[in-house]
Amino acid sequence: MILKVSSKLGNDSVSFFTSPSGLCAGGEEKGPPVRAEGAEAVPLPGGAAASPSPAPGRAVPPPRRSRRCSDLIARRRRCGAGPCPRMWAELLAVPLRAGLRLLLRRHGGGGGTMRLQAPQFQALFTPGLRSVAELFEKKNYELRIAGGAVRDLLSGVTPQDIDFATTATPAEMKEMFTAAGVRLINNKGEKHGTITARLHEQNFEITTLRIDVVTDGRHAEVEFTTDWHKDAERRDLTVNSMFLGLDGTLYDFFNGYEDLINKKIRFVGKAAERIQEDYLRILRYFRFYGRIAEKPGDHEPNTLQAIKENAKGLAGISGERIWVELKKILLGNHVNHLVQLMYELDIAQYIGLPLDGNLEEFARVSKNIQNLSPKPMTVLTSLFKGKDDVTNLDLRLKISKEEKNLGLFLIKHRQELTKGPGPEPLRPYQDFLMDSREANTNSKIFELLKYQGEEQLLKEMQEWTVPSFPVSGHDLRKMGVSSGKEIGTALQQLRDEWKKSGYHMDKEELLSCLKKL
Repeated sequence: MILKVSSKLGNDSVSFFTSPSGLCAGGEEKGPPVRAEGAEAVPLPGGAAASPSPAPGRAVPPPRRSRRCSDLIARRRRCGAGPCPRMWAELLAVPLRAGLRLLLRRHGGGGGTMRLQAPQFQALFTPGLRSVAELFEKKNYELRIAGGAVRDLLSGVTPQDIDFATTATPAEMKEMFTAAGVRLINNKGEKHGTITARLHEQNFEITTLRIDVVTDGRHAEVEFTTDWHKDAERRDLTVNSMFLGLDGTLYDFFNGYEDLINKKIRFVGKAAERIQEDYLRILRYFRFYGRIAEKPGDHEPNTLQAIKENAKGLAGISGERIWVELKKILLGNHVNHLVQLMYELDIAQYIGLPLDGNLEEFARVSKNIQNLSPKPMTVLTSLFKGKDDVTNLDLRLKISKEEKNLGLFLIKHRQELTKGPGPEPLRPYQDFLMDSREANTNSKIFELLKYQGEEQLLKEMQEWTVPSFPVSGHDLRKMGVSSGKEIGTALQQLRDEWKKSGYHMDKEELLSCLKKL
């Protein structure tokens, strides 16, 4: 049975649903799903489909509420109150039955309002979030999940970071949390409307709804609002502009869910306006294209035109911010297409990439390396023709010392250090590692093998245990070698013999070899 428990939360209808396997919010009822004729399934990212909505004029038979649902609602009504976020959190805290699917249900009115039920959503309702929801509900402040976390939940992914949006101002939140004895941390975001509260060993970053008053392409002066549509309007991409109520209601003002299903990346409103508010959004467009789009080349012409006309604005963006986005692009899908596009749209020159980048080598390496979990610098170095390109990148983007050293290492050794002939193709890499005195040589060789597309050799090298040279100066003194210079020379000779043996000779064999030397 598909169970629908409806009541009111503010002005919104709240519903919970089950899959054919049982009740979502905890109950004992099971049975075949009730379907209305002419119902239309709601597609989900990944090919799944949610339960259909009743066709116009056709009603689903009145459902039986689970005892848990009825008891909670009855308790609220006896107190003269309707269901609240805390109540829904209690319901959602019940473990889902095996086989429960991600469910989205269309509701009439509300501009395409949907409601989400998924294990990933249920898992968010920790004791900390329940406490936060209760505080906001008592003050009648609206609280919703915002941005990327909504996108991830709709994709069936558990979000790593969760941002919340609210109608409460920073001052109102501070007063509310302080009165409740809640610890506030990281007050740097307050001028932008963000308050971070810590409850039950968990941080909650909550931002007041905002509109941009003044923008300069890098930063914005904001004004607080209670209008959810206006806040969504200032966000970069449609898939990042959605909100999710704690009751599971999806608030989608710019068809972000439809774009997510169709794997389309679009700016909210006019692309040029969004880009000019923050030119870094050009790279964010590429980053999310590589994350969500199904195939390369599926761009809207007016979007590419807006990017090309505003590419120069990236010159004013800090290198650190650019590098954060560029690294994610390099590890995403369609990286060869996206980097080629950066050159076609005149972006490369403003973000530290060489004007004459080796696009042919980049295409080859990016194809061979995609399943080997490379570091971003490993992928990017294939675009460089020489060490100067690494130096210029560092000057523009302020990359780390480790990243710079890796780039220089790859450029120096990508052609001279290659697999050996015959039955020991790994020997050149092993010998280089044993002779090297540089730090992190092991990890650099791993990245070199990825760059070269040597998947099997990479696996063997990762499994190889670096042996320890078995002879010491003390062993030589016991054999009568007393001079420090002679000891050093003898140790080097023995090390060479040890290398020739493939690092298999033991101490006795090496010391007996010393007598011959």
